[in-house]
Amino acid sequence: MEIIVTTLEIIGAIAFAVSGALVGIRKNMDVFGVCVLGLSTAVGGGVIRDLILGETPPAMFTNPIYAIAGLATCLFVLIPEIRTMVERSEFVLLLADAVGLGIFTASGTMHALETADANAFLAVFVGVVTGVGGGLLRDVMASVPPYIFTKHVYAVASIAGGILLCVIYPYVDKYIGLFITSAFVVVLRLLASRFRWEIPKAEDVSLHHTKNHSGKE
Repeated sequence: MEIIVTTLEIIGAIAFAVSGALVGIRKNMDVFGVCVLGLSTAVGGGVIRDLILGETPPAMFTNPIYAIAGLATCLFVLIPEIRTMVERSEFVLLLADAVGLGIFTASGTMHALETADANAFLAVFVGVVTGVGGGLLRDVMASVPPYIFTKHVYAVASIAGGILLCVIYPYVDKYIGLFITSAFVVVLRLLASRFRWEIPKAEDVSLHHTKNHSGKE
């Protein structure tokens, strides 16, 4: 049954590789740059997860299927016809990133829960790092504002997914829990984008505080 987890993670790696490759293309990077960006997005979160849990060398080196899937996806996206098709739709980037976020949040949290002495805080933290780590590396290398700080309910969706899995973990089958959590994060992320759900920005909070303060005076 571990094939289910592996398959889900490969799908997540492919989805993140698409988002990374698209960012590289839009930043006018060369083929090497696009592949590095896509590969880093695909496996970056998993590498950070393994290092936090003390599992060395990270899985991407002992089982390179994730890296191979990510690299193959980058090369596929670079095909002119495919590139033109995916570049035209902003939804492709949104969906790919949401799917990767959901799957890696779920798999990272589950991986931590199955580790000896792992508590809920550690499990959620590891799940979030696994989910957002690759995208954070992508945005930093591409010199764009990281999604986790600017986009609608991004890291918060990952945190909510990690908490959900910790709550249902004792009561449902492992694989059902993975599917439920992945779907929950993906749907929450898409709904947040559709309805423009946002966490209040620091500037808005400051302005609100200033107005209230002025009103009292």
